Amino acid sequence: MPLFDLPLEQLREYVSAAVPPADLDRFWDRTIAEARAVPLDAVFEPVDNYLSVIDTFDVTFSGFWGARIKGWLHLPAHLEPGKQLPVVVEYIGYSGGRGLVNQNTRWAQAGYAHFIMDTRGQGYGGVSGDTPDPHPSAGEVNYAGLMTRGADHQDNYYFRRVYVDAFRAVEAAQHHPAVDPSAVVLTGVSQGGGITVAAAGLTAGRLDGVIAALPDVPFLQDFPRAIDITPRGPYPEIAGFLGRHRDRYEPMLAVLNYFDGVHLGRAATVPALFSAAQMDDICPPSTVFASYNNYGADSLAKGSAPAKDMEVYRFNNHEGGQEHHWIKQLQFLRKLLSS
Repeated sequence: MPLFDLPLEQLREYVSAAVPPADLDRFWDRTIAEARAVPLDAVFEPVDNYLSVIDTFDVTFSGFWGARIKGWLHLPAHLEPGKQLPVVVEYIGYSGGRGLVNQNTRWAQAGYAHFIMDTRGQGYGGVSGDTPDPHPSAGEVNYAGLMTRGADHQDNYYFRRVYVDAFRAVEAAQHHPAVDPSAVVLTGVSQGGGITVAAAGLTAGRLDGVIAALPDVPFLQDFPRAIDITPRGPYPEIAGFLGRHRDRYEPMLAVLNYFDGVHLGRAATVPALFSAAQMDDICPPSTVFASYNNYGADSLAKGSAPAKDMEVYRFNNHEGGQEHHWIKQLQFLRKLLSS
């Protein structure tokens, strides 16, 4: 794949043309208040993962509308009684789920608590999932995939439910006695990276304890540009729908605007390490930079801003930095937690 997007020097200055809805904060205040009115009821059941150095708990907690969301909590084995660890809360890429019990334990291998949130209604792709999406999406459109589900109104949109689940996953992770509730790190790749940006913004001022965000080639950023230029899914689900429903472009953009990480991330107050791949034709680098460049902008307007950095992988597509970038993330957290 060639370099098809803006040159790097322009990416570093790129600003999305999207304008946030006037009631964005009120919408999310109401949404989260409604969700938190339902008891979290986080349950941790020990399970055999067949590993001698990792202990695992099968997690269930209440997400949007009280739906029961699954997850895994991995811990380094043989923890001292009373010891609490920083926790990395991980969100999963599009179509994937939490996977099998021992499929992904790498953050626990590094000495952290590792909480993986299953994504409702997904797990049909490369990694299996265990959480249905029981919500009757009013106005659900007849198109493949999830990107247009419930997109007749922001109250009905699929990612409203997912973002609320992500918020409550942080609360659930904080409820385990081996987790330090004041040291929560958010991370994810692609869709997981987009959820990370959203959760960083939504927890700011609403939930204490989040200390960093690590969004890796994040999806769900700068919807107007992404729809226009992205040749490979999932953004083309939206373009495909609009190709048949030619009168729905402006109304759909108005709904998507409530879920755009460019807007939600501007409220974030915690340090962040982003990554972008310049040959990425699924999450184009300009959409990632749009989010990065606006991340923490609300704090900047008040005279301060969270520290942030971007790792760029010039010759990679959507796989991004992979194992090389994980080293960068480990270094980032080691420095953050030792300061």
